[in-house]
Amino acid sequence: MVKKMLLLVSVGYTLALIISSLISLNGVPSLGSSFDDKIYHVVAYLGLAFLWVNYFKPFKAKYMPFAIFFAAVLFGFILEILQYLLNPNRTYDTFDLIANSIGAVFGTLIALQFNILKIFKN
Repeated sequence: MVKKMLLLVSVGYTLALIISSLISLNGVPSLGSSFDDKIYHVVAYLGLAFLWVNYFKPFKAKYMPFAIFFAAVLFGFILEILQYLLNPNRTYDTFDLIANSIGAVFGTLIALQFNILKIFKN
């Protein structure tokens, strides 16, 4: 049951990330720094990697965390390209890719330390 819920949350999060990446975002709360956008990217991809690594953790595939990390980075790259192609109000930004990658690294590392499935089963 918990594993199915984690899959649902992971898919929902991924879809929300796709939608929020491709639409025009106005009125996003300011964090008070000049790097707000990059902070949002780090947090978004940290969450993405964290959820998917935890979902696939029970499969015990040796290289799965690395595959998820690289998939998250590729996913971010594809979304950056689609932003540029589909939405004239959005642009491609290499620094966004770097922020996405940093988030994916931390999300993967944190997920490897915590097993969310065990936490919610208890």
